[in-house]
Amino acid sequence: MSYLMGIDIGTTGTRAVIVRPDGTVVGAATGDHLPMRMERPGWAEQDPEDWWEATTVAVQGALVEAGLNGSDIKAVGLSGQMHGVVLLDRANAVLRPSLIWCDQRSQAQCDWITAQVGSERLIQLVSNPALTGFSAPKLLWIRDHEPAIYDRAAHFLLPKDFVRYRLTGEFATDVSDASGTLLFDVSNRRWSQEMLAALDIDPSLLPQAFESPKITGTVTREAALLTGLAAGTPVVGGAGDQAASAVGNGIVLPGLTSSTLGSSGVMFAYTGAPKLDSAGRIHTFCHAVPGKWHVMGVTQGAGLSLRWFRDHFGTAESWYAGQTDSDVYELLIKEAEHIPPGSGGLLFLPYLMGERTPHLDPEARGMWFGLTASHTRGHLIRAILEGVAFSLRDSLEIFSELEIPVEQIRASGGGSRSFTWRQIQADVYGKELVTLKTSEGSAFGAALLAGAGAKVYSSVEESAREAIQVSECLYPRATISAIYDRQYSVYRDLYPAVRDLAHRLSALSVESAPEH
Repeated sequence: MSYLMGIDIGTTGTRAVIVRPDGTVVGAATGDHLPMRMERPGWAEQDPEDWWEATTVAVQGALVEAGLNGSDIKAVGLSGQMHGVVLLDRANAVLRPSLIWCDQRSQAQCDWITAQVGSERLIQLVSNPALTGFSAPKLLWIRDHEPAIYDRAAHFLLPKDFVRYRLTGEFATDVSDASGTLLFDVSNRRWSQEMLAALDIDPSLLPQAFESPKITGTVTREAALLTGLAAGTPVVGGAGDQAASAVGNGIVLPGLTSSTLGSSGVMFAYTGAPKLDSAGRIHTFCHAVPGKWHVMGVTQGAGLSLRWFRDHFGTAESWYAGQTDSDVYELLIKEAEHIPPGSGGLLFLPYLMGERTPHLDPEARGMWFGLTASHTRGHLIRAILEGVAFSLRDSLEIFSELEIPVEQIRASGGGSRSFTWRQIQADVYGKELVTLKTSEGSAFGAALLAGAGAKVYSSVEESAREAIQVSECLYPRATISAIYDRQYSVYRDLYPAVRDLAHRLSALSVESAPEH
C-alpha cells in the first residue's frame, strides 16, 4: 500500500502525519519548538534550526507510531507558517533568527514600500497591500537595520522551505506560500520582476516557485539518516499552512469556506479567479489547487489569545492538567460553559499581536471592554472565545461585500477541537459549521498534495473526494445568533473608537523599550 506523509512547520511545533490514500491517519507525532523570542513589543523570532530538529523528531515519531519504514512512504508534502524570513549565506548557513509571521516591527518599511510603489499599483502587482505580516517588509527591515547580515545573504527562504532545503538540498517554494511575500505576482503565479526592481531586491535571492503538487526534489542520504525516511523519496511543493489546511478540509470547490483556529485565526474561501479587495483588508493568494486562487482574512491572536490567558492566569489549571494528563484548554473552556452567550455584556478584542483583517494595524491593542463588578473569570474566558469568533466574522462580512459565496464553513485547528468554541462560531457566523473525520489540518493537506504529486490521486480535487469525510454538522441557533448579532454591532465599532488611544499607548511602549 502507498502511504503519504505531510509535515507542517507550525509556530509552536512541527507535526508529521502518515496517511493512507483513503484518508485514514495511521501515524502522527509532534516535535516541539522553543518559545518564540519577543525581545520588544511586536517582535517575534524563531531559530530555523529548531524547526529542523523538531522535524526529525516528528517524522521519526510518526513512523514509529505507524509501524512503518521510511521506504513505505511514497511521497512527502510540506506545509508551514507563512511569511517568515530565513536568510542563508553562500555556505547555506543560517545568518540570523527568522522574523516570523506575527513580527510587527516593519511598519516603516511598509510605509516606504507603499510610497515607493503606490497603494493602487501594489494591488495590481502583488494583489495585496504592504503589511508588516508579509515577508518583504521584514526583509527590508534586516537590510535597513542589519546591513552586514543582509549583504551576506545568498538565499531567502520561507519556513517550510528551509525544512525542504534540509530534506532535499533544493531551494524551492510553492505559489501559495510565495503569495504571502509581497514579491509575487499572484494573478500570473510568478515572481514579480517589477516589484523586485522597485524594492531593489536581487532576484537571485529567491527560490524557484512551483505549483503545490509538483515534485521539487528528493530526500537526501543525510536527511534520510536523520529522519528515517528513505533516500530518494519525492518531496512536493506543498503549501503555506492555510492553503494546505484548506486542502485538508476539502476547500477545493466554490461555496466552501474554512475557519481555522490556530495561533492565528483564518477565514479562507476558494475562488476560481483572483478576487481583489481594493482596500487590502483580506489577502488574495494562489491556492494549492493548480490554476485556482483563494481569499483569506487573518486574526493575528486567535488561539494565541487563549494560550496567553493560560500562561498568565491559568497556572492552577496547567498544574492540574499536568498531574492528571488532562487538557488545560478544556479545563479553561469548561469554566466558560456556564456563562450565558454574550458574556454578560463583556467584549474582548483579540489584538494581542496587532491585527490584520480588517484593520491592517500592527499597533492595534487587545482589551476587555464592559467589565463590571459582576463579571467573573469565566466571563473573561468566554469573552475571549466570542471575541475571536467576532474577529473572524469580520472576514465573512468582507467576503459578502465581494460576492464570494459562503454556503458551508469547515472548522479546523486546535481551537476547533472544543465543542463549545465550535458552537460559538456557528452562532456568531450564522452558518452551518462542519467538522471532518480527520482533524490534522495542514499536515493532512500536505499529505494529500504529496499524493497528487505522486499520482496516487489524479488531482487535488480527487484527493478531497477520496480522503475527506464529514463527521459533525453544527447549526446556528436563531435566538443565540440574534444575541451575537447585537453584540457584534458593538464589537465592530469598538476598535475604531479606541484606535487613536491604542496608537498613543504603542508609541509610549516603544519609547520605554530597551535598545536592541
